[in-house]
Amino acid sequence: MGPIVALFVPEQRSVRQASYAGSMKKIVLTSDMTVDLVMNYWPASIRVFMDYKMGCVGCPIATFHSVEEASREHKVDLAAFLDALQAAVA
Repeated sequence: MGPIVALFVPEQRSVRQASYAGSMKKIVLTSDMTVDLVMNYWPASIRVFMDYKMGCVGCPIATFHSVEEASREHKVDLAAFLDALQAAVA
């Protein structure tokens, strides 16, 4: 039996976070990043999602939704939310 990753299409197999491993570049939080990536890369951001009453923590859609899409779905002001995220991860 082959590895489990063979079950996924190539786009799903790539792990974005791994591309940052060992990099000296500073990662900048942007609204097009997936919710899952943001929470995994900056665990302090989880509190912000919870403060904004966004049920993204543990949600299976978090791996697909960008921060912008999640804000729109939860009717949260994107600019204010990004400011709160930036403050939490700084």
